[in-house]
Amino acid sequence: MARVVRQQGARFRAAPLARHISYLEREGVTRDGRDASMFDAGGDAADRDAFAARCEDDRHHFRLIVSPEDAADLGYLRSFTRDLMTGHGRDLHTRLDWVAVDHWNTDNPHIHILVRGVTDDGADLVIDRGYIASGIRGRAESLVTLELGPRSEIDMQSALAREVDAERWTSLDVRLQRLTDEASGVIDLRPAANEDRHMHGLLVGRAGRLEQMGLAERQGAGLWSLKAGAEQALREVAVRGDIIKTMHRALSRGGGASIPPRLHFTTARPRPRSWAGWSSGGCMTNSSAPPTRSSMALTGAPITSASTTWR
Repeated sequence: MARVVRQQGARFRAAPLARHISYLEREGVTRDGRDASMFDAGGDAADRDAFAARCEDDRHHFRLIVSPEDAADLGYLRSFTRDLMTGHGRDLHTRLDWVAVDHWNTDNPHIHILVRGVTDDGADLVIDRGYIASGIRGRAESLVTLELGPRSEIDMQSALAREVDAERWTSLDVRLQRLTDEASGVIDLRPAANEDRHMHGLLVGRAGRLEQMGLAERQGAGLWSLKAGAEQALREVAVRGDIIKTMHRALSRGGGASIPPRLHFTTARPRPRSWAGWSSGGCMTNSSAPPTRSSMALTGAPITSASTTWR
């Protein structure tokens, strides 16, 4: 997830930054089960109060969530985060002032990153929407691939199979959306000659799952249409699912009453992923390159500011 959060003006709606930092530390645990704590470019004991104070008079700050799919294999997420933010700073031609915390108490280990909305010369930091759409993800994917190597065919097929029933926006959904756009609103998954049968089966399975979730409607044999707002709903569900699982674990540890760990859809309404085609300043992949590791989940509602639209 990538958000720009205003701290001044009529659009100021978010909780104070210091309170948000406290929440991030309180609700997370490290890989070895210790309470979460903030880190930054300089070390593992960031001064969260000093960071909040530096941000106090800024017009805005940025909130990122990076969720490497292969987090368990990366070893040390904090080193990964430092390399990632150094790369972003090079792309944006400024030294970024940031703090972060890694959470290991959900099904998807992830890093929350808070970035000051100010460049190193004191100007407002404005990030191009194209960089938000692809550059952040592209650099993260490149780092994961550099450390773990390109994905094997087995890795990719296993990941795609898991996406069929996933309660988040997936690469299969991106393919279905593309088919929708190409066919004026109807996804045509009727059998055809010379098609990839494995991928066809995955897409049919995913379309059926979206239909069960109330996010797609069957139009006939092998025909579906996506409902308006399906992508947004799946992004929101991914966020709520992690929150509910976190609450469930906390209540279980404290002896409280249990709550259902999963969401059930009544009406409906993730995550785009790709192994190719992402680009950013200084970081590019293309369809002829080895498949990169999917390395970033973008979840949550798009937030629009006067300067940047975040997706």
